Amino acid sequence: MKKIGFIGIGIMGKSMVRNLMKAGYEVAVYSRTKSKAEDVLSEGAIWCEDVKTCSKGRDAVITIVGYPQDVEEVYFGENGIIANADRGTCLIDMTTTSPKLAVRIYEEASQAGLKALDAPVTGGDTGAREGTLTILAGGDRDIFDSCLPVFEAMGKAIKYEGKAGNGQHTKMCNQIAIAGALSGVCEAMVYAKANGLDVGTMVDSIATGAAGSTQLNAMAPRILSGDFTPGFFIKHFIKDMKLAAEEAEGTGIRLGVLDHVLSMYESMAASGHEDEGTQALVKYYQW
Repeated sequence: MKKIGFIGIGIMGKSMVRNLMKAGYEVAVYSRTKSKAEDVLSEGAIWCEDVKTCSKGRDAVITIVGYPQDVEEVYFGENGIIANADRGTCLIDMTTTSPKLAVRIYEEASQAGLKALDAPVTGGDTGAREGTLTILAGGDRDIFDSCLPVFEAMGKAIKYEGKAGNGQHTKMCNQIAIAGALSGVCEAMVYAKANGLDVGTMVDSIATGAAGSTQLNAMAPRILSGDFTPGFFIKHFIKDMKLAAEEAEGTGIRLGVLDHVLSMYESMAASGHEDEGTQALVKYYQW
């Protein structure tokens, strides 16, 4: 693979494009707002005026957009990826979206002579920038193997999860685990502050023990410095948790922690915090 189309130049996508270009790939890009892509265009990315153009003549087309409806918009219809990509092109959706939608893309792509993987990522803005994302891929094993060099340009922990949709299911597990871990970090910090502890000392003290976690190490310093800029938007985390809750309901299981954390984040969004980072959950507790 040499030529890649990349659709979605947000916080994550921009860094992923840079890492693909560093690895020697020719990357053509499309975003609804061209200004978001100006810096990567100045670094060598090729601008496309629409999804249709970005899909043609590529060995692979990668998407990482916001919501399931955005995924549907770029993949389906006469101007979508499936209708316009060359036969044999590998379609890689790295958006966190519905497992059912991932299966639909796989099936319709297969009917059109295309290959498809669902490959959502975790690792946030830092992982995207440093090329250390965890990539969770679902689809046919041989297609995954053929795309491995592309994934290695963007991530370090690259996992094959099984059939189409399983990458998305694994990402749901990831978001469920983060919901509990991050809310726990916020509550520990709020408790420490309320009881007169030096919160920074407390964080340092528990970080090397059983309570240590990526969420504690990454988010506590941001909270302590008053940095609520998004490595991952609250509004996107709400979307992910809703998808996980819907999938859980569909299989007849009840996830109490997920439901409670989702309700807290929805309250935060209603209060005008949806464009802040997930660490801003601490404000729910009047931090």
